[in-house]
Amino acid sequence: MSQASDIWAVIVAAGSGSRLASAGLDRPKQYLDAGGVPLFWRSARTLARIPRLRGLVLVFPAADLEAMQAQVAGLVAADGLGLAWKAVAGGPRRQDSVRLGLSALPRECGFVLVHDAARPFASAALVQRLLAALDSGERAVIPVCAVKDTVKRVEGGRVLETLARSELALVQTPQAFARDLLEAAHARAGEDEATDDAALVEGLCPVAVVPGEEGNVKITTPEDLSLLRGETRTWPCVGYGYDVHRYGEGRPMVLGGVPIPGAPQIVAHSDGDVLLHALADAVLGCFGGGDIGLHFPDTDPAWSGVNSAVLLQEVLAKAQAAGVSLVQADLTIVAQVPKISPHREEIAANVAHLLGLERSRVNLKATTEEGLGFTGEKKGIKAVAVVTALRSVG
Repeated sequence: MSQASDIWAVIVAAGSGSRLASAGLDRPKQYLDAGGVPLFWRSARTLARIPRLRGLVLVFPAADLEAMQAQVAGLVAADGLGLAWKAVAGGPRRQDSVRLGLSALPRECGFVLVHDAARPFASAALVQRLLAALDSGERAVIPVCAVKDTVKRVEGGRVLETLARSELALVQTPQAFARDLLEAAHARAGEDEATDDAALVEGLCPVAVVPGEEGNVKITTPEDLSLLRGETRTWPCVGYGYDVHRYGEGRPMVLGGVPIPGAPQIVAHSDGDVLLHALADAVLGCFGGGDIGLHFPDTDPAWSGVNSAVLLQEVLAKAQAAGVSLVQADLTIVAQVPKISPHREEIAANVAHLLGLERSRVNLKATTEEGLGFTGEKKGIKAVAVVTALRSVG
């Protein structure tokens, strides 16, 4: 089994959104705000997470093309998309827009994903299932979900028949195809109209199915808009922090907010709590918050001698505002002197208190570097912190 290669995606965002006009919208649904970005960009972000994808073609209404090319360029710059991309004008029907999107693909593209921008919740895992089917030799693959309700065919207000539910499926996008097959299907269709690309391909090639996703809904009616307003996703995240301080005439040693009597003094702008500094950096790492030097520069006299617990609380407030909930902290102190073991439990308990975590969720280790390096030569101390958390993004 060989991998399908040279894969691009076409995101169809050329509709007029007429069915949502009754909700008072003054713009097509593909431009609706979805967590601070246009709806169509949600799909672009998901597809950009697929390592094998080479590029995207975004299809917009012809009247919007120039403005959307500029907007996409800005979004790419802000997100660091990491993919080649093109924006092209669509046509009057969905299949016209897909055909025009296909015509913009580079010559070397052999396989294509076609996705509706109105389905912003499709996951990367769904895309991987489609690609796995292509890798197995399929040339047309679509995601489907089982029909849960009884389905009847009706006419003139009366039931004609009850359809066999086991033979029915709800079809989603993205759909995956060999490029030459899909282009041939569109050329063959002519003026015949279909609601999805698989319908055009069915007469030329068997269409395989993979499991779809219940959450991969399409924004179609005014009621669907609540899915955008109320959606919150929670992601696991990890932050890493590292800090070093040298010994010398300066400030009494404090570790994790706990004074260490008889320990070497610390040269530092704040109170020099190397453990809390590493921990604060780790928390900042959970939401891309930079480092403590960015927020509390040592050139600012306001932070001179400040208790590092204050700095940590400021960082925790920023984390909370970013939707971060801490789960666990794993901390390591590296020093030849002082001995950490007599203070280990007090330090870990105080850190747990500062973080608002149960004591069992804070692990504290201490080690030496066996006489090697600056810590081994008793010239300083360093600390490493790893924080795991959950981040809710609306």
